[in-house]
Amino acid sequence: MPVRRRSGGWKRLAGGLMLALVVGLIWFWFRPAPAPRRKLILPPSHTAAPASGSTAHPASAPPVVSPAGSSRPVRNALETQIALVRRAISSGPIDGAIGSQTRAAIAAFQRSQGLPPTAALDPGTRLRLTLEAPVMTHYVVTTNDLGRLQPLGKGWQEKAEQSALEYETGLELVAEKSHAHPAYIRQLNPGVNWAGLAAGTVLTLPAAEYPEPEVSAARMVIHLSGKYLEVFDAETHLLLHCPCSIAARVEKRPVGELHVAVLAPHPNYTFDPAVFPESPEAQAVGHKLVLPPGPNNPVGVAWIGLDKPGYGIHGTPAPEQVGRTESHGCFRLANWDAEYLVPLVWIGLPVQVEP
Repeated sequence: MPVRRRSGGWKRLAGGLMLALVVGLIWFWFRPAPAPRRKLILPPSHTAAPASGSTAHPASAPPVVSPAGSSRPVRNALETQIALVRRAISSGPIDGAIGSQTRAAIAAFQRSQGLPPTAALDPGTRLRLTLEAPVMTHYVVTTNDLGRLQPLGKGWQEKAEQSALEYETGLELVAEKSHAHPAYIRQLNPGVNWAGLAAGTVLTLPAAEYPEPEVSAARMVIHLSGKYLEVFDAETHLLLHCPCSIAARVEKRPVGELHVAVLAPHPNYTFDPAVFPESPEAQAVGHKLVLPPGPNNPVGVAWIGLDKPGYGIHGTPAPEQVGRTESHGCFRLANWDAEYLVPLVWIGLPVQVEP
């Protein structure tokens, strides 16, 4: 008799699986929604910072990029000197060091900003004294630059016979262009052969340039004790501050109000031996000489005559000596300061000389 297989167990298993599937589908569609995860939202003016002692990973903290035209406070002596120059405040030839003339320039800036004139680069001054452009620039020496160079006569007679009293060296030329000390230019360009400077040579120079004058001066003040000159507009805004050499002899230092009487950019110079009684060379010449214009002219690139006979404000061939050596009576400035001063002033401008 054949054996009959039982099929009831398989049917019960299939029925159970079908029931479980139906129940699972019903739970999935009608389950309660999960609670949403809370997201931390910071105020717009804040950013999340890493915990103390930790460092943010570069991938999660991209560097901050300053927008074009943004400014930042100065960080060192060089940046301070250049930021001041860009406000027509001279610290003398740029040399990357905080000396007496740089401190005087910082004090002038502080006074112009209504800050205590501490002459120190304190936090409040740094916040106001900012830079908007790089402090260095590249300058390419041209054939015109080299064409200007010529040897300088050794005495008064030789200088009077020259066609011009131009720059003697390329170093002198670029130092004056950048308001800098020649030694500092050498330091910035250690590989340059200054004796054989060629056209096309690329130099690194301080990017120092005065702002374009926008208004005329209302008054000028020369401070004998501080050895500096300042110019102000009608609203008492500072237009120029610069070091100034004064007369060696106290009796030749006029105190009180004078006035501008003559304006002569790029002047010649009349040498009078009577003005140099201490010079054997001058006495040997024995007569007046007319020296041609040029940056190595004894009065530099500008003469501003005053209404006291024999007195004036002028440039000089040796800007690094301004405010550190004394004159026969006139007020000596660096050539770049004398040249900048000419368009600011006018005939009759009051010049107050203070002790």
